[in-house]
Amino acid sequence: MTTFDKREEGFEKKFALDEEQKFKAEVRRNKLLGLWAAEKLGLTGDAATAYSKEVVAADFEEAGDKDVQNKIVKDFAAKGVAIAAPEVRAKMDELMAQAAAQVKAGT
Repeated sequence: MTTFDKREEGFEKKFALDEEQKFKAEVRRNKLLGLWAAEKLGLTGDAATAYSKEVVAADFEEAGDKDVQNKIVKDFAAKGVAIAAPEVRAKMDELMAQAAAQVKAGT
């Protein structure tokens, strides 16, 4: 194996690791977001945990974050919670930073 091949393999491994960490951070963010939304919806305990799992699952409906945001905004509207899409988006961004730090730290 040449030095070039070793470098290429190293870059591929780093890319795969970065993508895996990104995915884990997005899942963690969605879980945290689901727990935050559950609190706003008045859910506690097992109901809050179940709701956070629904939020995580919603992310697999379409590409991007919009499906998660739309689910929460729709659920808020159905329960009369006065939190609009921009505030949900801001919370998503805030929690993404927190989730990425947690994944990086291995917690």
